[in-house]
Amino acid sequence: MAPSEPPALDVIFVATDLQVVRAMLEAAKVGPGDVVYDLGCGDGRIVITAAQRYGARGVGVDFDLDRVKESQVNAKQAGVESLVEFRQQDALTVDVSPATVVTLYLLSESNLRLRPILTKVLQPGSRIVSHQFSMGDWEPEKKETLTDSKGSQHILYLWRIDGRVRP
Repeated sequence: MAPSEPPALDVIFVATDLQVVRAMLEAAKVGPGDVVYDLGCGDGRIVITAAQRYGARGVGVDFDLDRVKESQVNAKQAGVESLVEFRQQDALTVDVSPATVVTLYLLSESNLRLRPILTKVLQPGSRIVSHQFSMGDWEPEKKETLTDSKGSQHILYLWRIDGRVRP
């Protein structure tokens, strides 16, 4: 890696509870016309659920090749492999411009590194939904707390792209 390149986002995989996945997609009002990008997709459950429940297309991005392969198997088993694709890539380098919805379950530091990229390339009206972690001083359009079936609390944040690039 060249010294001028920022280090890749390296976040450990923690599966998102399916109740939280559905709440994230509902918060963004995902529909059949959407293209959902999940940065740090893990086992692919967010884009797979977006395809199954809402007819959306999706792209999952993960740095870990094993997670990408697992996601591809999961999509095939779910019967949505024609609607979704998975890429082994660093979230900081993927072209998210086709996305209408971006989902994140990364750390706040990672979200802050992605914020200027997302706010620059996403079209106005596109939505960003983050599980558990904010984007610094960028106030979300919506913030809700969800209690899952195990009693754990989760915070969901929703932002809508307004055309303003946020550093």
